[in-house]
Amino acid sequence: MEDVLKFFLENKDMIFIIVLSIFLGIEVISHVPAVLHTPLMSGSNAIHGVVIIGAIIVMGHAENTLSLILGFIAVILGTLNVVGGFVVTDRMLEMFRKKKKQQD
Repeated sequence: MEDVLKFFLENKDMIFIIVLSIFLGIEVISHVPAVLHTPLMSGSNAIHGVVIIGAIIVMGHAENTLSLILGFIAVILGTLNVVGGFVVTDRMLEMFRKKKKQQD
């Protein structure tokens, strides 16, 4: 328990920035109009592609098992996020496509 408290005390500035970023992100996202949601999701998916590449690089330079496991988990979660994001984006864009008329 002392180690955890020591970690928080030593890194309180970084923890404050992370918490502030979370609140700022929630505030910004809550004010995004529905029209901009799909393009922003596509951009977010592209950013997660970079995260996947970074996780693969971490796995390549892993010196211990923990780094390898964390890199592997990051690759899996990043891939799930990218694929899921593109599926959602595709379904949203499907709503705006013209429907084909049925011929009798």
